[in-house]
Amino acid sequence: MCCLEKRGSIFILTLTGDGEHRLNPTLLTSIQSSLRRVRQEATTSSALITTAHGKFFSNGYDIAWGQSSKDRMILMDNLLRSVVSDLLSLPMPTIAAITGHASAAGYTLALAHDYLLMRSDRGFLYMSELDIKLVIPAWFVALIDAKVASPAARRQIVMQAAKLTAKEALRLGVIDSAHDTADHTVEAALALAADLVKRGWDGHAYGQNRKRFLARVIQAVEDTSERNTSSRL
Repeated sequence: MCCLEKRGSIFILTLTGDGEHRLNPTLLTSIQSSLRRVRQEATTSSALITTAHGKFFSNGYDIAWGQSSKDRMILMDNLLRSVVSDLLSLPMPTIAAITGHASAAGYTLALAHDYLLMRSDRGFLYMSELDIKLVIPAWFVALIDAKVASPAARRQIVMQAAKLTAKEALRLGVIDSAHDTADHTVEAALALAADLVKRGWDGHAYGQNRKRFLARVIQAVEDTSERNTSSRL
């Protein structure tokens, strides 16, 4: 599950517990509910931080839950698309404070934020599809294309299934900063959020500009014609 805290104009969405934060309908629906509350309670200039307890940020889709039926995999895919759409249209800056491993769909959840901060003492970013003989969804790739500038870095992520530490991710331009511990990562996210809130940007204008900036990503997220559930992780 997750919890939502508000500190002034800064919202902190935390995936709670010490598990892997697998993205099943229960967790995804909880995240979506929290994002609706963020949207409703946002002030003119706000910011959102998403983080997690334990050693995982998110270890991707709940395959154990979904593998029993095609409909379950479709449901998880639909719910994650909806969560990512909510993040991409949220009228405020968004920050992922990656305090543990982020794999596959969990990596995609992190990439849906405007800024990525990561702890450097443990954890990695990992698009695992190639290693487990699955085809990466096109909309995952659309996010990677939009958020990672270097073709070499994108090749490492998708075609080499690289497990990127914070140091490597920073060098490749995948994340914005790396920090010594989980606590320091969240503290840095709070400082960044405070700086962004101070800019006094109008939330509606911010959200609309992001939607234009990431129009191709949003189109890919909304396109379900590539419905091959065997490719989902």
